[in-house]
Amino acid sequence: MINSFQKLHQTKKRVRYKFDFLKNRLIDINLLKTHFENIDGVKSVRINQNIKNIIFEYTKDLTLIEESLRDLKRESFLKVSVKDSNEPSLKGVISSISGVIGSQLISNDSAKLSISTLASLPMLSDGLKEFFTQGITSKTLEALAVFISIYRKDYLAGNITNAMVEFGEYIEESTVHKSDELIKELAKPNIEELWIEVKENDKTIQKLIKAKDVKIGDIVIVGTGDTIGVDGNIVSGEASVNQVSMTGEAEPIKRERGDRVISGGIIEEGRIKIWAEQVGENTATARIKNYIESSLNEKSSMQMRTSELADKLVPVTLGLAGLSYLLTRDFEKVASVLQADYSCALKLVTPVAFKSSISKAGKNGIMIKGAKTLEALNEVDTFIFDKTGTLTSGHLEVVNVTSFNKKWSEEKLLNLTASAEEHYFHPVAEAVVQAAKKREFIHIHHDEVEFIVAHGVKTEVDNKSVVIGSRHFLEDDEKISFKKYENKIKKDLEDGKTLLYIGYGKELLGTISLVDKVRDNSKDTIKRLKESGVKSIVMLTGDVKSRAETIAKELGIDRVYSELLPTDKANIVKELIQEGKKVAFVGDGINDAPALISANVGISMQKGADIAKATADVSLLRDDIGAIAELKELSAKTMKLINSNFNITVGANSAILVAATIGLLTPISTAILHNGTTIGLLLNSISGVSIKK
Repeated sequence: MINSFQKLHQTKKRVRYKFDFLKNRLIDINLLKTHFENIDGVKSVRINQNIKNIIFEYTKDLTLIEESLRDLKRESFLKVSVKDSNEPSLKGVISSISGVIGSQLISNDSAKLSISTLASLPMLSDGLKEFFTQGITSKTLEALAVFISIYRKDYLAGNITNAMVEFGEYIEESTVHKSDELIKELAKPNIEELWIEVKENDKTIQKLIKAKDVKIGDIVIVGTGDTIGVDGNIVSGEASVNQVSMTGEAEPIKRERGDRVISGGIIEEGRIKIWAEQVGENTATARIKNYIESSLNEKSSMQMRTSELADKLVPVTLGLAGLSYLLTRDFEKVASVLQADYSCALKLVTPVAFKSSISKAGKNGIMIKGAKTLEALNEVDTFIFDKTGTLTSGHLEVVNVTSFNKKWSEEKLLNLTASAEEHYFHPVAEAVVQAAKKREFIHIHHDEVEFIVAHGVKTEVDNKSVVIGSRHFLEDDEKISFKKYENKIKKDLEDGKTLLYIGYGKELLGTISLVDKVRDNSKDTIKRLKESGVKSIVMLTGDVKSRAETIAKELGIDRVYSELLPTDKANIVKELIQEGKKVAFVGDGINDAPALISANVGISMQKGADIAKATADVSLLRDDIGAIAELKELSAKTMKLINSNFNITVGANSAILVAATIGLLTPISTAILHNGTTIGLLLNSISGVSIKK
């Protein structure tokens, strides 16, 4: 069957098909959607091309829908080809090749002159325009070389030179266009509509609304085949989520209640409800688009230097052409010299290499703002890590439960806390609930829970007040005394533990100790950074000195700043820069923004606060500190490739120029050697460098 499809799921009003027709990327989805919407009985249509799914809401029999699926003609739904103004065109290549063939098949000199002039007219015209607007440029030199050959009635040389230049320019334009498109691929199309859960007339219903109308706190429903349109936490359900386009993780990942998901992921199987934490322009997808805008427009200092050098070398080429004429009085040799210009390769090879590396990093979950950032990373000799959420996972884990009341066992105290905290998605609450589940969680009945921002939660059990949260909340707001237990609390805090306090009936019932464990690959990441040339690794933390030094020794960290206030971080970054160090700062918190801005390169972790991501030069889309080592290695490889290309460009073109000046090369051979070198270097740049995970 040509149009094979499979019915995956059906209810009374909704049906979902897997449809092989959609694997063709030339299909215009909007045309296809309009076609299906015109079928009698079809209420609405949603198409997800990534997993080849079509979802129909219908009011009548499915016969017409399935007949339409079988009868579709590919040709009817192909995308209309609308040329981008920057899209490369073969028109110049075809015209120049026609000039070569025509001038050889026709014997009449006048006809040869006409054909050659017509074929070369675009180049001659562009060269003349640039001469009057920009002075002597590489395009002016190329046009002059072709003009001299035609003037000398060497039509074969003129036309082959024109054809090689046109072909070279086409390859150059295609390469630049392709590298831009690789980066643009990471910007996913806007999701126009989302399903949310709302209450109407005391009933919970599902409602389809415009994506721009979704608010923080809305419950967004995402099912099989749908693309996630918000960043947030799953409140119910489970699903297999494909995040390859966002994080570079090839395999779908199981996500369930309490897990965080980001926009751009596709639900391959399952159904989840998400509490919207970031919407609209604050989602991961929107941030990617901002990064892409920077990546495409920003020039590195290396790029600007090579461009300036190319401009300065144009008069050298012209001067040697003049010298050649004075020595030989041979315009053929002049035409040969004019071919050997440095400009094309120098101006194009460097930006293509940068864009190729930025694209590959993006596909591996590392968003780099632009070429300047990649260049600066290569020079970084000092990495500063804010410990929490970077060297550590950011996932708190319960390590101890302490009861101060003999009537309350550790298990009962943990169950009480989890019963109140299970309604929220704060990291502490999630850690407590997870710990209770590992110990066969038994729910304790309680009244309605009140969540008090930045303090904790409050409820009642057996007509007694239960308060869970910070010491300030219990001691200052709820007037619960801590005097009896000061020594025990002090010792736990000195050990680097985070404490959650539980009050019951106006007394301190106990504490739950939590720690943020060091990531499994933190040590390996630091080792890789040092192997890539980093001289110093620095850790910043609010931990007590003994705890901080223990972690530093374990990971191989060179310098530690402990017991810090949030405001201290930026000052330390500035101090190290003043010492002459090139600094990269890695952080994820709201209070990290000043340090991220102050550093030579700021790197935000995947779970970082919005302001941290907005101010960072690099934003990680996957929760993996190993990406930091990948990033440093990528910058070194990219700059090595660029320097190698630069040396080859200058060396090869200099050799060609000298050979042409002393009469060893004809205009045809010069054109082939010069443009061939440029094309080879461009292809080398677009292939770029590999990323080692």
